[in-house]
Amino acid sequence: MKKILTILALTTLTLSAQAKVRLPHLIGDNMVLQQQTDARLWGWAQPGKTVKVSTSWSKETVSTKADKQGKWLVKVKTPKASYEPLSITFDDGEPLTIKNVVAGEVWVCAGQSNMEMPVKGFWMCPVKDYNQVVIDAANHQGVRSVKIPSVMRAEPQDDAQCEWRECSPKTVGEFSATGYFFARTMHQALDIPIGLIEANKGGTRVESWLTKENLQKYTSDPTDSVEICKKWDKWDYHRSLLWGNGTFNPILNFTVKGILYYQGCSNVGDPGDQYSQRMKLLVEQWRSQFGLGEIPFYFVQIAPYEYDGDVNAVSGALLREQQYKAAKIIPNSSLVCINDLVYPYEFTQIHPTQKQQVGERLAYTALNRDYGFEGLMYKSPSFKDMQVKDDAIFIHLEDNYHTDAPFEGMEGFEIAGEDKVFHPATARHFWQEGGGYWDEAIKISSPEVKHPVAVRYCFKNFQIGNVKNAGNLPLFPFRTDNW
Repeated sequence: MKKILTILALTTLTLSAQAKVRLPHLIGDNMVLQQQTDARLWGWAQPGKTVKVSTSWSKETVSTKADKQGKWLVKVKTPKASYEPLSITFDDGEPLTIKNVVAGEVWVCAGQSNMEMPVKGFWMCPVKDYNQVVIDAANHQGVRSVKIPSVMRAEPQDDAQCEWRECSPKTVGEFSATGYFFARTMHQALDIPIGLIEANKGGTRVESWLTKENLQKYTSDPTDSVEICKKWDKWDYHRSLLWGNGTFNPILNFTVKGILYYQGCSNVGDPGDQYSQRMKLLVEQWRSQFGLGEIPFYFVQIAPYEYDGDVNAVSGALLREQQYKAAKIIPNSSLVCINDLVYPYEFTQIHPTQKQQVGERLAYTALNRDYGFEGLMYKSPSFKDMQVKDDAIFIHLEDNYHTDAPFEGMEGFEIAGEDKVFHPATARHFWQEGGGYWDEAIKISSPEVKHPVAVRYCFKNFQIGNVKNAGNLPLFPFRTDNW
């Protein structure tokens, strides 16, 4: 009899637990909701059960029924951004309330380890000015983040063990450094809450985030989990599909403003235009999965590094070139150049210490393009065109904001003749009175090259130039040849 009573009690407890609405961990206390939009809220209940959702900022109650699998989803109109604590109640007969929610701007932090790298740094990889960042964190309590655990799964997941955290001197060390410096700058400029959803994994390739359907259609990567693990048995972070299933899929219902992306090191060596095409494919996939239209996609060019153990090789330069091409073919995207954000001694450091400017440059991009800060200079200069004249090459740059600096002593240029041998070049600002198209340009020459045909700028694995525009933003590495 005792056994029967125990079983009945356990059954009652189980049914009672099942009766209460269940939310994904991403929807919880301290959450940031995307402001002034129809934000999606979702979860699970008993199949066919009615779920009512009410909010502290509106008299309206939204209702829906859980489907045969017990899933439900509603949309609620969110208020204008503010620091006012809000609450949301989910009721299927037993109410559940989440608190200290705020409305603001929500951005995804995606990619590999340079996005994952926290403010406190990795082992043997510090973040510059960490202690000062901790002290300053008290001024940015409006910044909040949630870290999605980096896990692999054979099937797409709809939940992840995570919780939102408010910025403070105690917590800021755990935030993505690039993400936090982006959010801090946004917070300073807009004075509203900024939310970060950190869904990333160190070492991942662009293919790690593609769906099974896209991998089968556009790549030769295996999509069976056993075969995937066999192919990348040593470096699990290179595995296709599994990271996207486990780490990114849980956030796809959340309503966000845009995506920040810092990845590419693990794709160095990819042939031809493969990387730029797969980047375009990934962005199209994510935009389709989020279902929010052509949301902004802002990404970071990989920093100089000694790929293949050779600072003078070009495998890294070729990947940067692919990233530059990707920015040209992905609508509503922008690429941040960070070729200047390494120290000369960091040629073997895959995680450069200067993360603050990376996040700030992403923020300048978003503020200019999405928040009305038209006076911000956010574009790095890039090669526009060239003309050979006698023993020199004259080039013009785009997006220089009427400034090519420094005026003298430009570093990072090389020049070659028809023998295809590049030599270090002298480059300086060139101006000649008289009025002609080429009267103002950058003049590049070398006594070793009498008849130049091509020019390169920092087109090596690790080479730091010093050419910048009026916004103090570095010139994109480039080449005029296709050798």
